[in-house]
Amino acid sequence: MAGASEVSVMPEQLAIEFRDLSFHYGDRQALKQVAFDVQTGELFSLLGPNGSGKTTLFRLLSTLITPQQGSLSVFGNDLRSAADAVRHDLGVVFQSPGLDGKLTAYENLAVQASLYGLSRVDSQARIVEVSDQLGIADRLRDKVDELSGGLRRRVELAKSLLHRPRLLIMDEPTTGLDPSARSDVWNYVHQLQQSTGMTVFMTTHLLEEADRADRIAILNEGELVALDQPDVLRSELGGDVITIRSQTPEELIEQLKDEMELELQLVDGMIRISGTSDASVVSELHENYKDHIQQISVGKPSLEDVFIARTGHRFWGAS
Repeated sequence: MAGASEVSVMPEQLAIEFRDLSFHYGDRQALKQVAFDVQTGELFSLLGPNGSGKTTLFRLLSTLITPQQGSLSVFGNDLRSAADAVRHDLGVVFQSPGLDGKLTAYENLAVQASLYGLSRVDSQARIVEVSDQLGIADRLRDKVDELSGGLRRRVELAKSLLHRPRLLIMDEPTTGLDPSARSDVWNYVHQLQQSTGMTVFMTTHLLEEADRADRIAILNEGELVALDQPDVLRSELGGDVITIRSQTPEELIEQLKDEMELELQLVDGMIRISGTSDASVVSELHENYKDHIQQISVGKPSLEDVFIARTGHRFWGAS
């Protein structure tokens, strides 16, 4: 229609914006110009080995420390100029337990609700609501010391949700849990994200845990080395990963470089070939280099393969 005005659609506000963040502890640089965004409603994992900078980034995000260089904002609020507004939007689960074991689960939650300034009526309503969401309603009268590790973690989660935060951040929340309890915690977090639209940001050093996120960022020695959906990162390797064990790996890899057009890496004494989908490659290796090969295996790319491709060393071997 003539004269009709166009309606512009505003882009959805980003949940977190990390902009060229650097941080030093004396002479040691923990973060090196880290920059990426987390979208509203995402379940996002920050993956990295111990010493990669995850804890420093989490401490910045949780407002325990302020940026030395670069900037960090949460829902448009800059951490330096609007820290109180950032804290209002955060629900935080730290790696170290924050529960009083001598109090019941309900008493721990009631104390936290009081610290958030909730009225008694609102406090009771929220405790009932989050307890139902996290499957702990029937354990509220139990002392925390009597609960399993997985249940304690769920009580920690409940504490962080009482004030209806827009962003839930968790620092390695499943550390110390057995595989079953770890899976339970992840399932409840995923259900919360799906049912409430809450943004979830978590750090982890567990590859299989990061694989369940919508997107992941991988840190290594303070630098961002990969950022995308897990499947996309794996697909970028372009095919299967072949691993070769040899008594003379240095000699064999030089021979392979001269005679075959392959993407080769020597990692922890093992030769790795990535990006191949040609089944004849394995047969050719067996036929032409059998005197040098002790063992050969083929597998689909994993997140560790992504890490190796980006850093040149294994995830668990990283310092």
